[in-house]
Amino acid sequence: MGVRSSKTVDPVVSRRYSSESEAMLVVRRRPHMVNGGGFVVSNSKQQVVFTVEGCGVLGTKDKLVLKNGDGDDLLLIRKMGGMVQALNMVHKKWEGFGYDKEGTEKLLFTLKDPKESCLVHHGLIKILVHGKPKISTCNVYNNNYVQIKGSFAEKDCNIMDSDGRNIAQVKIEKEMEEMVGNKKDLYNIIVKANVDQAFIVGVIAILDYIHGESTIC
Repeated sequence: MGVRSSKTVDPVVSRRYSSESEAMLVVRRRPHMVNGGGFVVSNSKQQVVFTVEGCGVLGTKDKLVLKNGDGDDLLLIRKMGGMVQALNMVHKKWEGFGYDKEGTEKLLFTLKDPKESCLVHHGLIKILVHGKPKISTCNVYNNNYVQIKGSFAEKDCNIMDSDGRNIAQVKIEKEMEEMVGNKKDLYNIIVKANVDQAFIVGVIAILDYIHGESTIC
């Protein structure tokens, strides 16, 4: 069992996808017969709890879909296009949309990543969570921001809240790495108690695409 916590973290997608205990999730790349096929996320009971579909399934580049274990759409994630975005090589913008009760898209978060070289060299990535109140107007990392620090390519990074507390971690155990031989094919996401796991997996999906892994064709 994971460590229990009494602290509640506001959900981004839905509180339905948070747990009272720390959760160990396993990310497994789909077979290589489909480029851009995405990945599957399982829990400690080996039950599929999320799937991410990439361009090999969707037939469209710069677009991702996160589904729950029942196959219901939770997030539509897409990279902004247009001439201005194409010229802006410093910040590539991704947006994650959820759905209201009527099925209408609702913007939930925006991710702007730094240059690719910064990503490789453990740069800091910021995620703006929309619809959350700001507790400070003088602190750029107020409570509507989430930050990623470390190297996703090496499967060694942390997702932190605005106070610098870890809410999730991407890692690969030495035994697992020796077994699969490729960090891209099988790794873990450790999500803290009361944190929205669907949101965390949505963020991981974008990092996967940026690094040219399972979701990109």
